[in-house]
Amino acid sequence: MKRYLAELVGTFVLVFGGCGAAVLAGGKIGFVGVAFAFGFSLLAMVYTIGPVSGCHINPAVTLGLLLSGKFEARYVPGYVVAQIAGGIIAAGVLLIVAGGTSAGYDPSAAGFAANGYGAHSAGGYSLLAAFVAEVVLTFFLVFTVLGSTDVRAPVGFAGIPIGIVLVLIHLVGIPVTNTSVNPARSIGPALFVGGWALGQLWLFIVAPLIGAAVASGLYGMVRAEPSIPARVAEAALPSEQRERRR
Repeated sequence: MKRYLAELVGTFVLVFGGCGAAVLAGGKIGFVGVAFAFGFSLLAMVYTIGPVSGCHINPAVTLGLLLSGKFEARYVPGYVVAQIAGGIIAAGVLLIVAGGTSAGYDPSAAGFAANGYGAHSAGGYSLLAAFVAEVVLTFFLVFTVLGSTDVRAPVGFAGIPIGIVLVLIHLVGIPVTNTSVNPARSIGPALFVGGWALGQLWLFIVAPLIGAAVASGLYGMVRAEPSIPARVAEAALPSEQRERRR
């Protein structure tokens, strides 16, 4: 149960921190500021809940680790439910904060950091462009997670490349789709926006899962040694790494 609670809290922090920056401060900090808000939120959670749950806080990451043999299938349903719940709760709390001004806040009119394409893309990008971007950018994220938690990677530093790559992903993806790469991040805001956001939500579930599967397959081709669970790899001591290589 602790691991599921950790995933819920971690996803809450990611969605509230990243989407909150976009909704409450986007006009002042711009795309770059929002990108760093998402990256810093993930970086902080890797070191905070990583020892408890591995800090997936993203169904696509959970799928990638599962397909790579670094995560047990019996935990997947609980992780995904906790992640989605965390995203929904974060969006609900953010809406309360956003509506706390005299002018109020209408999520369906303002967009509420929901992901979209076509008329709902910041740059007017098409469905195809959005789908390809989400697959490729999720690939970046999951490939980085798999590599940085490999037994041969520097121990204890996994959060740094993972956080950095999420910043990069948002710098590229915000103009296209507002950047999802995480179904749980997309589901929360979409439920409160309704209408077009729910109609386009399928893309931000399907594309990240495809990107995760591609990352798992390609990483399996490039790594030379058997993988171990991400949480174990992050906690391993140098002496333990040497032992595993024997």
